[in-house]
Amino acid sequence: MPETLFPDGVALVVGGSGGVGQAIALELAQQGCDVAVTYRSNEDAARAVVAEVEALGRRASAHALSLTDEPSVGACVEAVAQRYGRLHTVVHAAGSPIDQPYFSGVTPEQWCAVMDADVNGFFHVAHHTLPKLKAGGGGSFVYVSSAGLARYPTGDVLSVAPKGAVEALMRAIAKEEGRFGIRANNVALGVIDAGMFHRLVETGELNQAYLDASKRNIALRRFGRAEEVAQAAAFLASSRASYVTGQTLMLDGGYSI
Repeated sequence: MPETLFPDGVALVVGGSGGVGQAIALELAQQGCDVAVTYRSNEDAARAVVAEVEALGRRASAHALSLTDEPSVGACVEAVAQRYGRLHTVVHAAGSPIDQPYFSGVTPEQWCAVMDADVNGFFHVAHHTLPKLKAGGGGSFVYVSSAGLARYPTGDVLSVAPKGAVEALMRAIAKEEGRFGIRANNVALGVIDAGMFHRLVETGELNQAYLDASKRNIALRRFGRAEEVAQAAAFLASSRASYVTGQTLMLDGGYSI
């Protein structure tokens, strides 16, 4: 008998319109999942992901979502559950579009906006999806985090700080909800040649000197690829990781060593 990696139902990829989120959605589809993706503003990218998933023979849908609007998060989760039935996987691959100031240059307005979108936003998603996972007999959360929590990169506080808070929430979920068949794991990324990385290079936030220094600090001497993140996230969500919870997989090419 072929290995069953996922039960019937749907995987929800929050931030599925982004570079990393797109790759995760497609990998889940290739492994047999129907997929619902969310987007903040890039509807065209989300629709393109839907088309690619459907081309693989799976059902898919795109949903506009403002993570800071808790009622709309609840409505989105309910719509996904009504459309597909069981929700078995939640992958959170959303993050604020940020600059890279030093801590001393972060304004209170920047700080509050990022923490609201990234930390409170994750809480809203987990709050509304957890009962759905439990109602289906269990499921998996996978959070796309940062290797900067293990080895801090200068100028990355607006990315690393909220992810530290969310990792604490993930540990709470893993510890307290495991008895209901709920698992919660993180994939901590180093530099991935996709999504926001491209924008920061284009705007000059990450110049050539930074890129060269970054590669020197990575044991494998290269940047990661979106499909490598997708494979790791799908593994943690699948039955192949059925006895793994509360863990962080470092996908950073050895940056954190």
